[in-house]
Amino acid sequence: MKHLIARLWRLIRGPLQWRLLWLWNAKFMVGVTGVVRDDGGRVLLLRHRMWPPERQWGCPTGYANKGETFEDTVVREVREETGLDVKVNRLVRVKSGYKLRVEAAYEAEFAGGTLKIDSVEILEARWFSPHDLPEGIQESHRLLIQHAQP
Repeated sequence: MKHLIARLWRLIRGPLQWRLLWLWNAKFMVGVTGVVRDDGGRVLLLRHRMWPPERQWGCPTGYANKGETFEDTVVREVREETGLDVKVNRLVRVKSGYKLRVEAAYEAEFAGGTLKIDSVEILEARWFSPHDLPEGIQESHRLLIQHAQP
């Protein structure tokens, strides 16, 4: 049976193969986080309006749009949430195992702009020393900041 399936697979080539793969495989949203640092090593943290009140602090984060690179997602999300520009560097973490999402995190560096928060999503934005993070920070983001030490 495997040989027959392999032979059929080679015959259908191209777009039909991609459509079948799309139907057969799992679909995920990709959450992308940026660990943004300034030239002094401080980390940009946001107090997110939509997150649980006891853990609202975290790095800039959001979901990748269709056709968008994850690096572009970091740049877009930071700009949308804070008005700041960043340069994305290395991948820090990829994590799967969730029902409907995969998470990717990147190091990024402040590249300019003036802080202007999106008050619909963000309550506050501040720079913190990685050794003096606020109460109420997402534990996963604390670990990212520690892991992404320069």
